[in-house]
Amino acid sequence: MRGFGVLLPVFSLPGGCHVGDIGPEAYGFAQFLADAEATYWQVLPLGHTAPEYDDSPYSAISLMAGNPPLISLDKMAQDGLLTKTPPRCSPAERADYEAAWGLKRRYLQEAFEAGLGRGEFEEFAAANGWWLEPYGRYMALRETYGSPWVHWPPKFKRPGARLPEKIAKRALFYQYVQYVFWSQWLDLKRHVNSLGVFIIGDLPIYPGHDSADVWEGRRYFKLAPDGTPLYVSGVPPDYFSPTGQLWRTPVYDWGEMGRDRYAWWARRLRRLLEAFDHIRLDHFRGYAAYWEVPYGEETAVNGRWAPGPGEELFRAVEDVLPRLIAEDLGLITPDVVELRRRLGIPGMRVLQFAWDGNPANEHKPHNYERDLVAYTGTHDNNTIVGWWLEEATPRARREALAYMGGCRGAVNWCFARLLFSTVADAVVVPIQDVLGLGGDARINKPAAPRGNWKWRLHAQPPPAHARRLRRLAKLYGR
Repeated sequence: MRGFGVLLPVFSLPGGCHVGDIGPEAYGFAQFLADAEATYWQVLPLGHTAPEYDDSPYSAISLMAGNPPLISLDKMAQDGLLTKTPPRCSPAERADYEAAWGLKRRYLQEAFEAGLGRGEFEEFAAANGWWLEPYGRYMALRETYGSPWVHWPPKFKRPGARLPEKIAKRALFYQYVQYVFWSQWLDLKRHVNSLGVFIIGDLPIYPGHDSADVWEGRRYFKLAPDGTPLYVSGVPPDYFSPTGQLWRTPVYDWGEMGRDRYAWWARRLRRLLEAFDHIRLDHFRGYAAYWEVPYGEETAVNGRWAPGPGEELFRAVEDVLPRLIAEDLGLITPDVVELRRRLGIPGMRVLQFAWDGNPANEHKPHNYERDLVAYTGTHDNNTIVGWWLEEATPRARREALAYMGGCRGAVNWCFARLLFSTVADAVVVPIQDVLGLGGDARINKPAAPRGNWKWRLHAQPPPAHARRLRRLAKLYGR
């Protein structure tokens, strides 16, 4: 539907202990969106992250498991899952996942040992055993033998080995953690939906190599007999990096997946659509053709294009197509455009990419179509103020100002107004661009290996910003 949304990942919420979480501040932000009469709240992937991947949600150690540091101790207390009062935490400038998990684990362990919520946990485990049981085993073994799984004792490199009692109990604990996470998340989703707001989630195209998904489903990935990748993922040189982006996750063996009618992939997609109203498909072009780089390369330059599954994969999940969004950014070839249009999935446009002097640039608003989700910038971009001051060339600034007929006031609101005025069915503004924050509020810098995924809000957005968004929405029929 025609509407607008705000992009804010859970880890960037204010409050919580060391990192934003699924607690009171999440409900507070939902109320801000309702006051703004927003249609959407877009979040980044919720998957279990790891410090060796810089806690990137796009290199998760499980696509299905929620990230334990995001669990709210306040919500656990509210739900009767704490044996003592949760601590009061000082505000954290940057997300610290390790500190958050170190603290919250103790409370979760106590709740698990006390059997709190046992009946609901058993119901959750029965309904989700297909992913939950191997995830719990993987986490317990990872904790025991370290990372990556290819260095574990031989009998544990395969998922079916019998676990010693101590490790088995730890595996059950990790299943319990997921019960707490998803109970909290689904409570939040129900509340957000009750306010008339839909949640846009995100499905990374690949899990990390050292992940429950690869360990349990290794035959669906291009791996050597010892479990190391034959090829890893990335993209060729692009707007963000002259040497490309090397993501280092293993790539799928789409032929093997196709022989199983894509059941492994489809099951995960359907499960995540229980948690979100819509899903943004990360790196959609990879479903048409993807860039694979020989394992061991230092950059993505020496990769090659390999064919993806194309339409065949999506026909296996045809009933969910109306709930998908294609992240079709980067080097987009005609086959990618044609695939998206055949499937009827909306694509994406980004205002920051529009100002190259080319009137035919698809990111220029006069070239938009209705079936799009348009952004001032995404989590991979600088903020609009940071881009304007630090990255935009003088020529780009002149062109943008001429296109908008000048800019009276703050540049972030000039771009927001331009975005709202377009024909795109949905538009999304990152919270940094609502607040007019600079480049130090950037979430991710592609090709930078460290320091990403840490930015946090200091407080809830002021009510005046909700009113201003609401006025724009009314003016342009959103």
